[in-house]
Amino acid sequence: MDILDKRIVVTGAAGGIGKALAKAFKNEGAKFVLIADIDGERASETAAELGFKSFKLNVGNEEEIKSLIDFMNKEEGGIDIFCSNAGIGGVPMLLDVTTEDWQNIWDINVMGHIHAAKHVIPQMLERGSGYLVNTASAAGLLTQIGSAPYSVTKAAALSLAEWIKITYGAKGIGVSCLCPQAVETAMTAQGAGTAGVDGMITADECAASVIEAIKIEKFLVTPHEEVLEYIKRKATDYDRWISGMQRLQTKFEDFYKTILNQPQSEKDNS
Repeated sequence: MDILDKRIVVTGAAGGIGKALAKAFKNEGAKFVLIADIDGERASETAAELGFKSFKLNVGNEEEIKSLIDFMNKEEGGIDIFCSNAGIGGVPMLLDVTTEDWQNIWDINVMGHIHAAKHVIPQMLERGSGYLVNTASAAGLLTQIGSAPYSVTKAAALSLAEWIKITYGAKGIGVSCLCPQAVETAMTAQGAGTAGVDGMITADECAASVIEAIKIEKFLVTPHEEVLEYIKRKATDYDRWISGMQRLQTKFEDFYKTILNQPQSEKDNS
């Protein structure tokens, strides 16, 4: 899809990957980019910096997603590209994760994508064109050592994007799923653990990969090329791959002990 003159929504756009995406869309000549984020103040600052408008949004709340789409329909006449990018790291490990913790990360990392797709796809089908970009993670392909909730929700986000592409791809709906390893954002400010084994890229580099994928309508976006090789190894010999991940787990146990001892506010930055 050509980005020129498109009307775009980016969630989680106050900073990190989301802000980088908004900047990249502006540079590609997008007509309008809505800066949506749960942090309304930062979203407003980012919108002012880029010359767009902001929208305070909790992606886990379906009514707020519907309100955002209504806003875009009234202000811009519709949405051409919806980047469902917002996400959180959640509580690490498994044994100390409460049911409420699971529900919180599920609402944001999975239901946020579901709400967006459910309410924006109808107008795209009516037009015969539209594009969804869902931010998942390499963790959705390869698991995330040290965090069951993050791993499970990112795998679910990837699965949803696959389903949408299979179901609606022949009806004019483009879909890309972003699955990076470590990216320089607030979430990785205290370190990236195993996600950083192949180095950390900038949010701008990540956004550039997304722009390229949209232009050629490529589904899987893996800014870290090593991820594709890991997927092949996993598919070829699952047990051997798990053994390798167990060794990696042992190597990074001290790192995750440190994460567990952090205040919760530091764990949930996204």
